[in-house]
Amino acid sequence: MALPMLRGCYRVPSTFSFTRLFLSEGIILNRCAKTRLPSSPHAAVTAAVRPYSSDPGGQKQHQKMMVLGIPNPFILFRTKIYFFLIRAYFDKEFSIQEFTEGAKQAFCHVSRLLSQCQFAALEGLVAEDLIAKLQEKCNLLPSSHKKALSADFDEIMYTTTGDVGIYYDDNGRKFVSILMRFWYLTSARIPEDGLKGTRVFQVSFGSDEKPETKTLLTANYEFQREFTQGVAPDWTITRIEHSRLLD
Repeated sequence: MALPMLRGCYRVPSTFSFTRLFLSEGIILNRCAKTRLPSSPHAAVTAAVRPYSSDPGGQKQHQKMMVLGIPNPFILFRTKIYFFLIRAYFDKEFSIQEFTEGAKQAFCHVSRLLSQCQFAALEGLVAEDLIAKLQEKCNLLPSSHKKALSADFDEIMYTTTGDVGIYYDDNGRKFVSILMRFWYLTSARIPEDGLKGTRVFQVSFGSDEKPETKTLLTANYEFQREFTQGVAPDWTITRIEHSRLLD
């Protein structure tokens, strides 16, 4: 009989591999001078970016960020409990800050491969059964939507943790999954009717004469790792969603 689950029933993918390049401990990136959204979890992004100038000539452009929303205290408390359990029973050196930095790098790399339709390069990074589904969906996308899939690290405006799960399968193997949510800017030209049912923010940068318009999109990536004794500490992506591009 399977051990009790800490989250509801979940189908365990058949492939688990570790993106060491992105998620190994100790990876801390140098941040650019861009102003970013605060890192408080579970805040709702309801306003994007708007430029303003600090000198009369309008040469120096800055970015002003704004976040509106109240964190759900229940979700915040539950997430902290899961992180405590991960450190106490699975990995005492686990750090959500380091994991988030690695997840952002993995998100940028995988989204770029998807944009370029390099599905063979996703092996070892993404669950095998998911790659086939992504290939089928990407092949149906117009070029503008494929370009919008790619996220640059410096264009990630906000990152937060979504759902966290700890569970066992019928053989007693132990797993942890962490869903990460990303808000990122893209310069891809997406028709206004191209993302029906999705709330999209358009942001203008630069001078009034030569404005650069970017669109704020969202993506969800779920990372999963097996913590069974004797198994390598490998993370793999088991879920990918990009706004209305890839659902």
